[in-house]
Amino acid sequence: MVSRMYSMGLYGMDAFPVEVEADISVGLPSFDVVGLPDAAVKESRDRVRSALKNCGFDFPVHKITVNLAPADKRKEGPIYDLPLLVALLKASGQLSAETDDSIFIGELSLTGEVRPVRGVLPMAIRAQQEGFCRLYLPAANAAEGAVVQGISVYPVTGVEALLAHLTGRAEIAPAQGGAQTEGPAVPVPDFSEVRGQCEAKRALEIAAAGGHNVLLIGPPGSGKSMLAKRLPSILPDMTFEETIQTTKIHSIAGAIPSGVPLIRTRPFRAPHHTVSAAGLSGGGSVPRPGEISLAHNGVLFLDELPEFSRAAMEVLRQPVEDGRVTISRVSGTVSYPCSVMLVAAMNPCPCGYFGHPTKPCTCSANAVSRYLARVSGPLLDRLDLHIEVPPVEFDELDSAEKAESSAAIKQRVNAARQLQNERFRNLPITCNARITPDVLHEICRLSDGGKALFRRAFEKLGLSARAYDRVLKVSRTIADLDGSGEILPRHVAEAVQYRSLDRKYWLKER
Repeated sequence: MVSRMYSMGLYGMDAFPVEVEADISVGLPSFDVVGLPDAAVKESRDRVRSALKNCGFDFPVHKITVNLAPADKRKEGPIYDLPLLVALLKASGQLSAETDDSIFIGELSLTGEVRPVRGVLPMAIRAQQEGFCRLYLPAANAAEGAVVQGISVYPVTGVEALLAHLTGRAEIAPAQGGAQTEGPAVPVPDFSEVRGQCEAKRALEIAAAGGHNVLLIGPPGSGKSMLAKRLPSILPDMTFEETIQTTKIHSIAGAIPSGVPLIRTRPFRAPHHTVSAAGLSGGGSVPRPGEISLAHNGVLFLDELPEFSRAAMEVLRQPVEDGRVTISRVSGTVSYPCSVMLVAAMNPCPCGYFGHPTKPCTCSANAVSRYLARVSGPLLDRLDLHIEVPPVEFDELDSAEKAESSAAIKQRVNAARQLQNERFRNLPITCNARITPDVLHEICRLSDGGKALFRRAFEKLGLSARAYDRVLKVSRTIADLDGSGEILPRHVAEAVQYRSLDRKYWLKER
């Protein structure tokens, strides 16, 4: 007898429906799973066998063949345990229930408990698009699946509870939720805790308002990491579309905390400098999202930038520019979005005190040169704002005066982003940092004085074409914070000063 159940598979950002066909026929006892399964799917045989026996059901002692269709797409993970078990029960005549409009997803324990899986949100979205009415998934994933409207989500704790529901003996209440469901608040450090560093705070406010990339350079203990970790507290709130896309990526990576329906706080990812190039960009035989994609719509913070491997740093160049990372394998090509604010921090030399006002640098000129040369010119060119973070004076640290809070800064950032939202309403652009070349000069209109000042700065500093574009975009953001429709000389002057540190530290390298 043949039975058919429905489940879902994942490849990249996309889910696809999977038919789980189970056939029980006369022959020597065997249990074969076909349809391009990976090792985890093949191991489902042992989990399903033990779960059936421990839940009081008979395991068919016949020739069992399970097919996962479409057979040309690779199936991975333990998500097919639950549909496989239900299919065997139906094929062996131990269960009679209508399941043609239902999707089953879940990993089984040997005792029949249903364990959480990754990728539930994109699978739930696809199930609703395919016209399925019911989605049975692990109880731990119910909040995530219930975000999708138009499909009933049933949280399953174990095999016995599921079968009682399917046979009508004990109903499982559908999970309640929706797009507006709030998860637990995530605490974010506040800028009011930072003493001094007014210039650096101003630069980070500009970066947050326009979505610009940032380089922080200064001696140890000056507050570079402290400033970067507080950047999410002044970023504008995510739109619903950004929330869904960010949650989908974290769902695919299995990085959503239990009970959290949607990720509403912009991500802040800070990988250690030992991370590999694949760890940053994503990869694997079946490609998974890397750190740069997990930071989508948020901040990717690279502390001690020169300590990262050259391969890891250079792999960031194209994704940072394009907002998308593409991973190619023999089995296919996968693209993950990675629209991030890249924030990097570094010391000016190995000992950290090159250019320090009071502490002498102990590094040789060659050591300083080699250290700075670890950061390539093309990567440096993609960092819009270069910010020097000087050591904090004692009087600033000892001051009882309360620094400006993140909430106050965020109000100005939100006002600037609102101007950008209105400006880009009919364009596929989210912020000033993402302005495309075809509309750059139309959007970033310079006054006569601003154009004359920019011309002198361009010629004197020897800016590249990419640096020209980025200075122009930063000028536009500064003008937005100032409420000005036109870019004035003072806006250009402030933007240009954020491109001066590469001349101070990397001049010899260029």
